Amino acid sequence: MIKILYIFIIGLLSSYSTYGKSVEETSHFEFSLDTLKLYDQSRKREIPIAIYKPTSKVSGKQKLVIFSHGYGQNKGGDYLAYSYLTEFLASKGFFVVSIQHELATDSLLPLTGNPQIVRRPFWERGADNIIYVINELKRTNPELDFKHITLVGHSNGGDMTALFPQKYPNTVEKIITLDNRRMPFPKTKKVKVYSLRSSDQPADEGVLPTGKDAKKYIMKIVKLANTTHNEMDDNANDEQRKEIQEYIITFIND
Repeated sequence: MIKILYIFIIGLLSSYSTYGKSVEETSHFEFSLDTLKLYDQSRKREIPIAIYKPTSKVSGKQKLVIFSHGYGQNKGGDYLAYSYLTEFLASKGFFVVSIQHELATDSLLPLTGNPQIVRRPFWERGADNIIYVINELKRTNPELDFKHITLVGHSNGGDMTALFPQKYPNTVEKIITLDNRRMPFPKTKKVKVYSLRSSDQPADEGVLPTGKDAKKYIMKIVKLANTTHNEMDDNANDEQRKEIQEYIITFIND
């Protein structure tokens, strides 16, 4: 287990989000990072996770955010590759868990065939990882607010995130995807759907809601004009990070 104490300082932002308060108006917490490995006995599956959490008491019940990384070709360590978001959210008082969905022994993601068919088992496995983590946290951290869980996922992790409420309904309150391209969003009023879209990668047909469906199911879809698909992890520059942070924190607090 690795335990590191961070002091996360955000510089003053000059711009405001389209929705709500800007980042500098909210509190900042010191936070810690723990990495550990869970084991799902029923699936004989190891699930590495990173936990980012404030080191001081947060007022009220602490909200839970679960993050799922994009495809990393099973090289490992991808659950730590979005620190600008996971650390940021912990500094805002959230209990953040980032899941390593790929193991070195896993099959590689299929690059041929219909992605919605051939990649579905990988998203199913990701959804199973997420529900296992949630149930384990209910056992180990019962004080958390499990009535208001937010899932965040990038790319392939965003497809897992979009699938999750359809496989495990009535479990999470919100999903936020960063440029998922293959798995359509759930059409239900029981989960709030938000998505940030890249400037360069289109989604497959039927993934994004029509204007009518977006209004009916209260989905918020935002295109980032200056951020590509591969700039949504720690490759993002300072300006891109601030914009994504602004949207994410506003979606969670919406």
